Amino acid sequence: MRPIRNKGDQRMSEAQNTGSHAAADARPIRLRDALRQARIEAADRTGVVVDLRDAEVARLEILNEALDPLFSQIPDTVDLFDRGISQGETPRLWIDVVSHVVMGRDKRIYRLVQDSRFGRIVIAESHEVAVIVGAVTDYVARRMIERERALVATPMAEPAVTDKPRRSRFWTFALGFVVGVIALFGLALFAALRNF
Repeated sequence: MRPIRNKGDQRMSEAQNTGSHAAADARPIRLRDALRQARIEAADRTGVVVDLRDAEVARLEILNEALDPLFSQIPDTVDLFDRGISQGETPRLWIDVVSHVVMGRDKRIYRLVQDSRFGRIVIAESHEVAVIVGAVTDYVARRMIERERALVATPMAEPAVTDKPRRSRFWTFALGFVVGVIALFGLALFAALRNF
């Protein structure tokens, strides 16, 4: 009877071992396939994201070229504007330090925005390049007028400062000398009275 039990136990343990080996062998193959598929999907998504960003940059370059005539009219002495495209995670066409054009979520709409201390303000939004060029033109004109006003503004009149009459240092010295002499005389008198 003992040998039968051992064989039964052996068969059961073999079945458990082969089952666990089969499960272990099946998991890496499935995981490997899943990883390969995930990598392919990630590459496809990355390709789509890169294509979308390239499309955004291309649209911003079209707008940048449309703005060339406007910026060629700005005098060289005006250094308010620093136009250029930044190609970060979100491409932007910078007009100056606080305003830029960015593409909307659908990647076809232009959005002229200005950063302020209260947050981002949308100045203009359109699918048309001409509308955004007009909005940028108005923005540039307003900024140049603000600059002119700042340069022409007269400084506030300073309140007239009246000089206080200066005391002569001689009198300060004389007063100190007199007080010192009186103090010495008082000490001498006190010492003389104490000796009596």
